[in-house]
Amino acid sequence: MRIASGIGELDRVLGGGLVEGSVVLLGGEPGIGKSTLLLQGAASWASHGARVLYVSSEESAEQVRSRAERLGAADEKELYVLADTNLARIVEQARRIVPGVMVIDSAQMIYKSDIPAGPGSVTQLRRCVADLVYLAKASGIAVVLVGHVTKEGTLAGPRIVEHLVDVVLNFEGDRYHAHRIVRAVKNRYGTTMELGIFEMTGSGLREAPEGAGVAAVQGNEGAGPRPGSVVCPIVQGSRCVLVEVQALTATGFLGAAKRKSSGLDSNRLAMLIAVLEQHAGMRLADMDVFASSVGGLRVVEPASDLALLLAIAGAHRRRSTPPRTAAIGEVGLGGEVRPVTQIEQRVRESARLGYTRMLVPEPNRAQATATGIDAIGVRNIDQAIEILGS
Repeated sequence: MRIASGIGELDRVLGGGLVEGSVVLLGGEPGIGKSTLLLQGAASWASHGARVLYVSSEESAEQVRSRAERLGAADEKELYVLADTNLARIVEQARRIVPGVMVIDSAQMIYKSDIPAGPGSVTQLRRCVADLVYLAKASGIAVVLVGHVTKEGTLAGPRIVEHLVDVVLNFEGDRYHAHRIVRAVKNRYGTTMELGIFEMTGSGLREAPEGAGVAAVQGNEGAGPRPGSVVCPIVQGSRCVLVEVQALTATGFLGAAKRKSSGLDSNRLAMLIAVLEQHAGMRLADMDVFASSVGGLRVVEPASDLALLLAIAGAHRRRSTPPRTAAIGEVGLGGEVRPVTQIEQRVRESARLGYTRMLVPEPNRAQATATGIDAIGVRNIDQAIEILGS
């Protein structure tokens, strides 16, 4: 049986909600919004009939209440808050309350008094998590743990306990950008292909089911042609998200040209630059090339190759794609544009968000045209580059 939170983006990644007796580990860098997400989730679980024990090992009960008031979650009768770091007292309180869901924020701060090591050490973390896993399996309580991930990847991070838990979620994003991504890297009860998109606001996290696609459409409204910017519909699990891919070329030095990417696979970037030089006659060996995906969403799908290639070519030649045009396709080393899967879903989502034309691989053109959009089939990168500036 699953315990749904009512937060669609979170339930989507979990596979429909929390499984009773399961242990979920939510990892992310400090300050990214893990506590905010789980406090909102705890309030939502409580509002849907599940008794929730929120254990804060980093904040006092008053601090948690103040944050809950800001998030509008302070009036839930079935939401209990415990500020403690001793595992024995936490387990005893859980046995008294018998919650359906228990949130531990965070796992690095709890300790067992019989272990001669400080909180956050490898020994403490592994033993405490093992005891919580046993509690979840024996009592049927769904346990959600918060774990910090440092940039250095130190052993105090959650990776040393990933094999103990049932589900591992990564909370990603840049604290200087509004969008946050929840992605499953391990899930014994569902797929790891789904992702949830949230937007950080002054009153907490807001679901953004349309994700970066909204930003891509709004960015093109009234802005006129923009060389080096192409929109691409990518598929993550069961959802399609429109992402704006941007590229910039600048004069560099032969033999020391820079290839920098943000949110994109740097290996694919280097490969596409080589394809442009070999098959499109573009001289990029002495050019610095920078590429990024807008909105904080990491793009690793090969189907985004054509959009990235057109962004690089457009930035280099100062030519842009026609207005309201998206592109999709995998590029091979021979310069050919290969077909992609789920083309109907990609085209429908693009049309729903206002795009009227799409560059697709020639084998996918018939499927794309059947959905009512103006589909332009391309067999190789030369045909695709001819669209620039037309």
